[in-house]
Amino acid sequence: MSENNKALVRRWFNEVWNQRQARSIDELLAADGVIYGLIENAPMKGAAEFKKFHEVYCGAFPDLQIVVDDMIAEGDRVAIRCTVKGQHLGDHLGLKATNAPVEFSGMAIVVIRDGRIVEGWNNFDFAQMNKQLGLNASSAAEAARQT
Repeated sequence: MSENNKALVRRWFNEVWNQRQARSIDELLAADGVIYGLIENAPMKGAAEFKKFHEVYCGAFPDLQIVVDDMIAEGDRVAIRCTVKGQHLGDHLGLKATNAPVEFSGMAIVVIRDGRIVEGWNNFDFAQMNKQLGLNASSAAEAARQT
């Protein structure tokens, strides 16, 4: 089971993020799946909500690439450590494109049942991303609320 779950998580990062295939969200995220930690104060529930977040980030960083640096699986859980890279080329996140390159780290724990992601717990260094974009803490919080 662990190897199949790791393969599913690799597909998630490759297809959903690196190839920006929004249609893969419907296939890989359970209808009642919940994603935590990517937007302030609220989990995202289901594919429709996650697609809105995905659209904003892919619009802001059309060349976004996520490199999975480490992956560990046990039972129905997969933990990953990754590096996110891109250039802020789109007028998204509540600010005009800065053309600034970003590189920051992140970690996630994903719970998989019946071949789909049912929970995702995320911790990404958005403070580092915001710093690279020239945002201060208050403008970064406002940008996050607009996603």
